[in-house]
Amino acid sequence: MSEYVKFSCERTATEIAPFSSLAELNAYRRRLLQLSLIGMDSNVIGFGNLSIRDGATENFYITGSATGGIPELTLADCAKVVAYDFERNWLQYEGSTIPSSESLTHAAIYESDAKAGAIIHCHDSRLWAAVLNQAPTSSKTIDYGTPQLAYEIMELFKQTDLRSRKILVMAGHAAGILILGKES
Repeated sequence: MSEYVKFSCERTATEIAPFSSLAELNAYRRRLLQLSLIGMDSNVIGFGNLSIRDGATENFYITGSATGGIPELTLADCAKVVAYDFERNWLQYEGSTIPSSESLTHAAIYESDAKAGAIIHCHDSRLWAAVLNQAPTSSKTIDYGTPQLAYEIMELFKQTDLRSRKILVMAGHAAGILILGKES
């Protein structure tokens, strides 16, 4: 288990079936890597992740934990989240890699917004500072990848214009920003 993953998880299958959006996911990742919005920090720790909803379900494909610096993902670098429980701080997945530490965060967004088809979690300290408290913003006391953040995101969908703005600032995760999109 990655030291950055805060949930418990259970793998149901060692392989995930090929999914048609992997090429598109890699195209966006290449651009994000070029812009240094995802990648590896000075301590060689990967940051940033992407996910794509699996059709009309709440299941989703997500980049694996600590894969931010990999130039081109293979199927083995992704996981498919097939079940989750915020209260238990638990998720179930398919694939050979541990899902991103932000998997519960992505799950909260997909559960809250049926039109969200993809999510980018990137890091940029200047953009983060510019939009902090200008766009929907989570509490600075809530850490990344936790059930508390998942619950807060669900509340932000109810109490703010997050659904229409499609951007969320993670005040408790320096430089962390979430962008919502539709799968094309």
